[in-house]
Amino acid sequence: MYAHPNHIPQPPHSAGQRHQGFRTKINPSQIPSATEAIEFDRHQWEDTTYLNLPGEHVPFSTTDFVGLDQGNSSPKFVRMTTWNIPHTSRLAGECAVPMAAVFQPFADLDPREEPVPFVDFGERGPARCERCRAYINPWVKWTRGGNAWKCNLCTHETEVSPEYFCNLDANLQRMDHLQRPELNRGTIDFAVPSEYWATNPPQRLLMPYFSAEPPPTGPRRPLPMNFVFALDVSAEAVRSGLLHTTCAAIQDILFGQNACFPPESELAILTFDLTLHFHDLSSDLVPMLVVSDIDEVFVPLRSGLFVKPAERRNAIEGLLTAIPERFAQMTYVEAALGSVIRASLAALAGRGGHVVVFQSTMPRVGAGGLPGEPNEADLYETSKETSLYVPRDNTWQDIATECVEDGIGVSMFLTMSKYIDVGSIGVVASMTGGELFYHPRFTPERDSAVLYAQIHRLMRRTTGYNCMMRVRTSNGIRVSEYCGNFHQRGATDVEFGVLDADKAFSVTLKHSGGTLDTRGYVFLQSAVLYTTIEGQRRVRTCNLALPVVELAWNVFRLADLDATVYYLARHAQKLANIREDLTENCSSILLAYRNKCSNTSSYDQLILPEAFKGLPVYTLGMHKSKCLRARNVSSDVRNYHAHRMLSMSVRSLMQLLYPPLLALHDLAEDAGLPDPTTGRIVLPDIMRDSHLYMEAHGVYLIDNGEAMIMWVGGSVSPQILLDLFGVDDLMAVDAQMVANSLGLKPSFLPRFTTSSRTGAPSAGGRFSKFFVARQNQDAAELEFSDMLVEDQNAGAMAYTDYLSLVHNQIKQVLVDGGTIGGAVALRGSVW
Repeated sequence: MYAHPNHIPQPPHSAGQRHQGFRTKINPSQIPSATEAIEFDRHQWEDTTYLNLPGEHVPFSTTDFVGLDQGNSSPKFVRMTTWNIPHTSRLAGECAVPMAAVFQPFADLDPREEPVPFVDFGERGPARCERCRAYINPWVKWTRGGNAWKCNLCTHETEVSPEYFCNLDANLQRMDHLQRPELNRGTIDFAVPSEYWATNPPQRLLMPYFSAEPPPTGPRRPLPMNFVFALDVSAEAVRSGLLHTTCAAIQDILFGQNACFPPESELAILTFDLTLHFHDLSSDLVPMLVVSDIDEVFVPLRSGLFVKPAERRNAIEGLLTAIPERFAQMTYVEAALGSVIRASLAALAGRGGHVVVFQSTMPRVGAGGLPGEPNEADLYETSKETSLYVPRDNTWQDIATECVEDGIGVSMFLTMSKYIDVGSIGVVASMTGGELFYHPRFTPERDSAVLYAQIHRLMRRTTGYNCMMRVRTSNGIRVSEYCGNFHQRGATDVEFGVLDADKAFSVTLKHSGGTLDTRGYVFLQSAVLYTTIEGQRRVRTCNLALPVVELAWNVFRLADLDATVYYLARHAQKLANIREDLTENCSSILLAYRNKCSNTSSYDQLILPEAFKGLPVYTLGMHKSKCLRARNVSSDVRNYHAHRMLSMSVRSLMQLLYPPLLALHDLAEDAGLPDPTTGRIVLPDIMRDSHLYMEAHGVYLIDNGEAMIMWVGGSVSPQILLDLFGVDDLMAVDAQMVANSLGLKPSFLPRFTTSSRTGAPSAGGRFSKFFVARQNQDAAELEFSDMLVEDQNAGAMAYTDYLSLVHNQIKQVLVDGGTIGGAVALRGSVW
């Protein structure tokens, strides 16, 4: 797509940054386009099945492809930064491509794909290697006539149990090979016996809660997952409408038309302000028991706290209807968040579960009570700025550790009107594998539909609890680091209170010495031991076989842009000079390709490998993300987005860094409608994120997974306004309208509802908040403009200037020698 000669002037935006020094003259229409690559990949795979074979190109994470598992896990479960492994550590260093894997074990599959197979070996459990404890998989080799199998990870031979024995055919494969999913499929769920049960944590000298009975010890029988809904009933929650909206949303997931609460599960409802309120749901009158001791909490109920909704519908509906009325005149302004989490821990001790908290004010009392709001302006650009991004009270880390050790995940809906200290309280959600849902300045008219969608996704997605995960590798490769939202006590295992379909984590891989065999493969296996919502203990394994190569060209040929961007974005948050290191990492990768694969080109020519043509623009998108943005951004916003980036899927991150932009006034006739031959929705093409491609008579929609903004040009056609808003005058458009009130004309509505191409499930359960931005009139235009990654805004350069910076860094090294990271780098603050 070429820049339009009559493009609009750049909309109002936050201040950007100009390139310092020599600026290479670049034609914006000639620079690499992320959207062209995305659209090409989509059209390539939308009617083709991906076969999941080693050594093949992998579809982008943004493509809705259909995969066929033939022994390698689908890229939806595992993505590699390069699908060809360098045979030595020296080659890996020379290529500068990080060697890492991104795992999303419970990722959603396309309805056209086969579900993950479930295999039950009975009381003996799944076959495992006697030495490294890897699980049996399609890449093992059978020996001794089928009496043993050689582990593909450590090469140890393990005897086959008599019950599992089968003769081999002429190809040394088992005769029942095709009837054994564990020998054909890369992703498998195994049922496991009692020796795999979760274990209760050891008794502490100082318990976090008071219990009249000693805490349970030893293995715990797997049970259906229980939920605790903890509702803030302070004055702020009542005033903002959160309390009423929350009660209605819980009723909807329990008993509404689209009820989605797991039928095997039980729930408890707690309310809290300066005290904790427990509700006895076994009685139709639902008495409320108040615990005023918020420093040493206890559970005052022995029965009636947890019930199945179907059995106690009248009591639950009556309580949820009465709560907003009961606390309507509430004058308490405090809410003891830490204490209610510990009370939930006490209620779920010995079995695990999920705590869903709705909080609207900073917790100043009870466990982890926080002091007043810090003066952030005085800390920016100083050595103390880092204090804004860590918990101010270590009690929050203690609470998180206590929960995850007991198999409990905590998710939070934050709906504050002022500072709430996400850096402190958010660590509980991060360490337990839970989720943060962020609704600043909550208003029911704008946010209730989003909150409803989020809580529905919370209930519907695949979720496990009491989770423990380990990644094993074959000889010659080791895992050096795990990165994500979890709790890690040792070097090899990480723990999650809950782990769901929208969460991903990454591992960094290193050579462990020596040279890998280029005629063989490198193998990876992740194993997640978890309890299902229904109460069954399982292990989900994901297996990968990766070719070993000795040429840098082959490393770059199958490099994965999405996984590399994901790795750089996550690990950037640990660096002292984040933005500068991101640029240097980007330049180093491009320099390595230039040196190893294209060293005869002119120094004045910027050479980009095919796999990494989009790397500079996505790196620029990281600079402009809210957790790394250079201009003043509140610590709550930074910490929330940092939490998101450490837990979101690859697809969600790519959408966040370079949001899809659509020209709604110029959609194809069939866009958003079912294809007459396949029945699938025809997706519209996206355009580049820059005002240079926009026209004043157009209507554009952008969606980064957090906010969906419709920009309406000042010269838009009255007919388009009628189709979208039901009015023909731009000044009559209601800028506060919500998305589901759009498209009064039936023929246009289907196109709009599918035009974001992301929808709630694929965007990590986050139904984006909708805003209308009329040209030069509405405040949302500032946010819209800052989402145009290729423009100069958000404290960073325009795409053309950024390419000049990257090119100059590479050229300086080519001319003067040395490495990336000299005087060209722009050193700055911690963010």
